[in-house]
Amino acid sequence: MLCSKCGQENENRAKFCVRCGAELESREADSTISFTPIEEAEEEEAVVEEEPLPGERIVLVVKKGPIVGQRFPIESKEITLGRDPQSDIFLNDITVSRKHAKIATTPDGIIITDAGSLNGTYVNGKRVESAFLKHGDELQIGKFKLIFLTGGTL
Repeated sequence: MLCSKCGQENENRAKFCVRCGAELESREADSTISFTPIEEAEEEEAVVEEEPLPGERIVLVVKKGPIVGQRFPIESKEITLGRDPQSDIFLNDITVSRKHAKIATTPDGIIITDAGSLNGTYVNGKRVESAFLKHGDELQIGKFKLIFLTGGTL
């Protein structure tokens, strides 16, 4: 961690600069932490409706994470997912990068693209840089698991 007063590199856990003694700002809540997407036996996944509701053409439904059951209709040509509050889909957890991934509608279908996140983007348990999505695919972004649902023809 760099000291904002003198520029000295300090250990990440240091509270004071070793060179000038200035108090260091903690950035733990700002930084993405590393996360290995392994199933945790004690945390059950929610049972979610696996079909879009009336009026929903394309939707992501949170199956696991702090906001289980929340539905995110995909209504734009491109949406962003991340821990940045300005993201179209705000996933507020330290295992999610600020700008984690984006979903775009293309002539060939709906595609998810990782945005250089620390922990990666997973589709059906496989880490991907980008992948076309189909009805029922399971996305994992940090500790969140979401189900991609479509109604009608894409």
